[in-house]
Amino acid sequence: MFRNWRIGSVNGALLAAYFIPAWALVAFNIMLAPVHGLYERPSVAVALFLSDHLQMAGMDTVRAAWLLALGRATVVAFFAIYLVLLSIPRTRKSGSSDEALGIALAIGSLISFASMVMASKVGEMAALRLHATELLLLLGAAIVVVIEKPAEAPKMVQKAAEAPAPLALEQAELLHNR
Repeated sequence: MFRNWRIGSVNGALLAAYFIPAWALVAFNIMLAPVHGLYERPSVAVALFLSDHLQMAGMDTVRAAWLLALGRATVVAFFAIYLVLLSIPRTRKSGSSDEALGIALAIGSLISFASMVMASKVGEMAALRLHATELLLLLGAAIVVVIEKPAEAPKMVQKAAEAPAPLALEQAELLHNR
């Protein structure tokens, strides 16, 4: 069963197993209560940066929180699509599911990088470690996906010596061959 799994597929599935519940919970908390959800540990650096450096008002902070939740929910959705495509053997063997994984990795890396920079600006060390770890996970998976190519389909080539000679009774009888 596991003969046709590539390292990138397993790595992507493990990343999805982490990011889907972790980021879905954070996005749900932000959607439920935007200000309270924004000031929880995974997003506190963004909240502090928005209030301290950009001096956003209340409603602007809520809009930024919803935008962050939308970005995280988008990454969760693409990881879920990747897992669905990964469960189909034909798609897994050909590497067609890597597109969904690539989009999830790109958007997730962008969010984690921006959050890491914001955490370093406000001096939030715990959030900086969290976002740096997530960014390294995403970049490592992206490197594996880029370097590892899907297995090529075997080529069907028959040599002239290996092809069986046609039988005399099976040869077509043409008018000029009589």
